[in-house]
Amino acid sequence: MSALRHADPSQPLSFLAFDFGTQRIGVASGNTVTRTAQPLRTIAEPAATRFDAIGRLIAEWRPDALVVGVPFHPDGAPHDNTQRAKRFARQLHGRFHLPVHEVDERYTTTEALASGARDVDAASAAIILEQYMGTLV
Repeated sequence: MSALRHADPSQPLSFLAFDFGTQRIGVASGNTVTRTAQPLRTIAEPAATRFDAIGRLIAEWRPDALVVGVPFHPDGAPHDNTQRAKRFARQLHGRFHLPVHEVDERYTTTEALASGARDVDAASAAIILEQYMGTLV
């Protein structure tokens, strides 16, 4: 999966970010112009049609890259959903041929809940995206 960390800072980039879950996937959008992210929606469609919903969002938002939150235990150890999220990231890359970046998503749900978000999954995706954009040079 490609890296954008050394991209030309004068060229604005847009992203879609995903907070992957086995039942729901939160989605957010953002860009390097504002360096902010906004929650879009949560995909709760059956697994068989999730990628169709994602494809529609990609067609609508036309991002330069995708960002996926990868969960870990508080001590940094992987768990079952770590591998599921990494597999989801590989599937996104394979289906949509866009760069996909993985971000450690520990505590994003807690942060989204603490902020009073109505759509916690989409708000978590926005936090994941802002964390990623904070790493860009």
